[in-house]
Amino acid sequence: MKIPPQSVAAIAATSGDARAVEAFNADQLAAIAALDGVFAPLAQLCLSKGIRVQAVEERLRVALVRAAHDTQPSPASACVASRISAATGLTRREVNRLSRAPDTAAEAPRSPITELFTQWLSDPTLRGTDGKPLQLRRHGPAPSFEALAQSVTRDVHPRTLLDELCRLQLATRLPASDEVALLRDAFVPRGDWAQMLQYLGDNVGDHLRAAVANVLNDGRQHMEQAIFADELSAESVVESASLITTQWRTLLTELAPQLEQLIEKDRQLGRPQNHSIRIGMYSWSSAMPPDLQASTSAITQESKA
Repeated sequence: MKIPPQSVAAIAATSGDARAVEAFNADQLAAIAALDGVFAPLAQLCLSKGIRVQAVEERLRVALVRAAHDTQPSPASACVASRISAATGLTRREVNRLSRAPDTAAEAPRSPITELFTQWLSDPTLRGTDGKPLQLRRHGPAPSFEALAQSVTRDVHPRTLLDELCRLQLATRLPASDEVALLRDAFVPRGDWAQMLQYLGDNVGDHLRAAVANVLNDGRQHMEQAIFADELSAESVVESASLITTQWRTLLTELAPQLEQLIEKDRQLGRPQNHSIRIGMYSWSSAMPPDLQASTSAITQESKA
């Protein structure tokens, strides 16, 4: 793989010594150059919340040590710290300290709010003839909000779930008809910063894990594809947003019930239900760089799977 000269120059400038670049092979240079695309939005997030470089560096050190631990054939060996030190460039004292750091990225428990919202969107019995989610009466047998909430969990009262949906601006009560209506067709918990960050870490983390696994294994282990189109007008970008939303709604309404069927099939067959899967879709639009705005337009598919 040929690394663009500007990328090599940037790596040399960062290292403080152009000769240091010679210590990297082509694969390492390509990986370091790719980090710019990953780090740039993370830097924006950190700056927006006043998170300084020391805290970011600490989490990176912890991640490196944990990743190195995962690759060790015999974690109980007394030589593990030395091997991790050699692999990461950290001192053995640092490796031992970081190995004891608490895991702040533990998987969050399943959220009944998320399950309720997803089922409301995906259940064909809860959609009208136009394909849109029905407004549900608050009480009574199905189809009702009470019945939907109780089908998801018996541990949380339906009124509590409704209050939380309204707080997150995902649903609203209609007092005149005593019904509940969804306000959104995607789970974006506005007003809950902590939960939005949880989804950011979960979604982006799993997306990146899939991409990295595909690159390291040089194979089609995980689905990880994208469509790229340029030379669009601002008006066309707005129009495309509607197209993307329609495609996501179709994916959700068709795939979620099939996944539920697979879960039930596993339960009936007594299979160990110890795996999870995350399926996502994203879009990003921005102005083209000036030096590319006069180039020929193109639609390309980018894939590592």
